[in-house]
Parts: sequence; C-alpha cells; structure tokens
Amino acid sequence: MKLRSTALAALALALVAGCTNLTPTLPQRQLMLVANDEKQSWNDAGAVILGPMGRDTVQVLDIGTDPLAPKVLGTLQLDNTIAGPPTNLAITPGETLALVANSLNVVEDNGARKQVPDNRLFVIDLTTTPPRLLDTLQVGRQPSGLSINRAGDLALVANRADNSVSVLRISGKKVTLVDTVAMGDSVAHVRFTPDGKRALAAKFPSHKIALLDVNGEKVSYNKVDLAAGLWPYNVDVTPDGKLALTADNGNSGASDGQVDTVSVIDMEAAPPRVVDKVVVGDGPEGLAVSPTGKHAVAVILRGSNAAKNAYFYNRNGSVVLLKIDGKKVTRANEVVVRGLPEGAVWSADGRYLYVGNFIDQDITILRLDGDTLVPTGQSFQLQGHPAAMRGKMTH
Repeated sequence: MKLRSTALAALALALVAGCTNLTPTLPQRQLMLVANDEKQSWNDAGAVILGPMGRDTVQVLDIGTDPLAPKVLGTLQLDNTIAGPPTNLAITPGETLALVANSLNVVEDNGARKQVPDNRLFVIDLTTTPPRLLDTLQVGRQPSGLSINRAGDLALVANRADNSVSVLRISGKKVTLVDTVAMGDSVAHVRFTPDGKRALAAKFPSHKIALLDVNGEKVSYNKVDLAAGLWPYNVDVTPDGKLALTADNGNSGASDGQVDTVSVIDMEAAPPRVVDKVVVGDGPEGLAVSPTGKHAVAVILRGSNAAKNAYFYNRNGSVVLLKIDGKKVTRANEVVVRGLPEGAVWSADGRYLYVGNFIDQDITILRLDGDTLVPTGQSFQLQGHPAAMRGKMTH
C-alpha cells in the first residue's frame, strides 16, 4: 500500500510539473509609434500638394497584448512629415521615452505653400497615461532618421540640411544635446550597431554609408565610407551585429520604374565592406530587420504616389521578405499591401509585421510562416496618414 501511495504521489507531482510547463505565457505590452503627416498629398499627375500645418499627430499603440488588434494608448498633436526615411522616431529599450524628429515645416510664401527645414526633436514620456510631451529640443536642420543605442543612454539624429549628426545624452527622462558631428554630405538616417561602439549613417545623395566610431558620448567620423547602391535612404543591422542592410531607394526618395537593391554590409570584415546586393523592386524605403535576426523586410513604393498615367504606377506598394542565413541574404516572397507603404515594425517575437500605408491611413498586419510572409486579413485604421513607424529599440 505504501509503495502504491508513493507511486501515486510521484505521478501527481509529474502531472503538476507537466501542467506548469503547459501554462501559456501571458501577453506583454509592446509599444509602437506612428507619426501621421496631414499636410502632404499627391494629385493624379503625381505633383505634391501641401496643406497647412497643425493637424499632424503621433499615436502610441500597444501591439503586444493582442497582435491582431492594436490598441491606441494615446495621441499627441505634434508636427511630423513624410519627407525622409520612416525612421525619424524611436522608443527607448525600457519603453520609458520616445523621440520624434520633425524635418520640414510648411510655410506661406507669396500666396504659395512651400517646405522649409525644421530643427525640433520632441521627447515623449511613455510612462504616463496617456503619454505626454515632456520636452522639445533644438537639434540640426531637417532632422530625419534617428536611433537610440541598446543601453538607452545615447541617441543619434541625422540632420539632412546641416550635413551633420546630433549626439544626444539620455539620462532618466532628461535628453540633452551634447555634440554635433560634421558629415560633409547630407545624411538621411543613422543607426547604432548592437554593441553601441559604432554607427552607420546613410549619405543619401553621395550613395555611401559612413562609419562612425562611438566611445562613450564621443562620436567620431574618420572619413570611412562604403559604396552602397543608388540613393541609400535607410540602414538597419542584425541583432548579432555581423551584418548591416541598406535600402537603396534608387531615385532620390521616389519610384522610377526600375529595380533597386538592398546592400549587404559585412560588419566583421576589417574594414567593413559591401559584400552583396539583393534586388528587391522599385523604390525600397522602409527597412526592418527582425529581432530574431533571421529575416528582414524592404518596403517597396512601386510608384504608388506617382502620376497615374506613369508606366510604373501601381495603386498599392508591397513588402519583400529577405531571409538571413549567416552572411547570406536572399529574396523570399513579396506581399502587396496598400497605397504608399512607408514604415515597418516587427513584433518582439518576430511573428508579426506591421506596415503603415500612407495613402490609405491604415496598418496592414502580416504574419511570418516559416520563411514566407503571409497576409492575416487584418488591418488597423489610423487617425491620419502614417509617415513613419517604429517599435522599441531591441538591437
């Protein structure tokens, strides 16, 4: 009887342990920023139409609790523009602060509207309900792509009109401009490597990627440039820091009917160098490496804001999935999304992808199935036209 009781007790313990292992993981909040530009549109001839300022917004969304049903946590009335890569905003690793740069303002000049460079960087407190504007900093002219290091204590901002990169200290909820690095050419975006010791800056009009050295708060440009594809607009890195990818737009921020590339940079080589180019389509702009490091996506304009009689016009843009295997990057499948897709954000586990469609004012939600990107059939309507999107900095 005693042996039987002992066996039953052991079985009960085993069942309890098994049940414990089967306990589902509770969903966790994951924040995403969406910056909506309500000033710019295009007519049927593909010409830019400018509206007045004052209607732009930045929305803070939770995409973690229910990946197929994002939840708006707050909306701030802040200026923003579609001009530049869709990376002019970032969330600190701890999801306490957000930085949002506004590159251009619209002003009236002799009865006509035109765009002029701004120099404002907004600091948003994400710990309050709802999130609130904490500070507004003055950086360089036309601040565009930016990133925060993985330690969460330093940020870099690419200033297109000033040919410079701003260096910002992050201490708690205080953000301070500490230095400005001259780049010699206009830079559209800048991205830290995961170890925080280097950064890559996209020298858009000179078709190069500049390497920056980072030592504490000292950021140096030692005139080391890599030859990327035409008009590199965006740059991202893999979580292990071994590769960097660039979105080579091909036509100064617009489609032109010709195929363009993603350049592959070997960051372990001495010096780092471009080792491959992957053809992705007409006008890659958005670019995002998965937190798993196994995939990346290039967001393709496909002429979706071009003249409707242009031979390369398409109503909708697309997303091209890239497979990363060691240092080999190959093109996987392509999924058509909606009008003028810009930013792309991966879920923290790399299972879902969120793509902002500027013309249609919504987000397309896609799912990764093995090495294939598939539509979920779900979308999310936004308050405005999504010019940029970013999740928290994970690598």
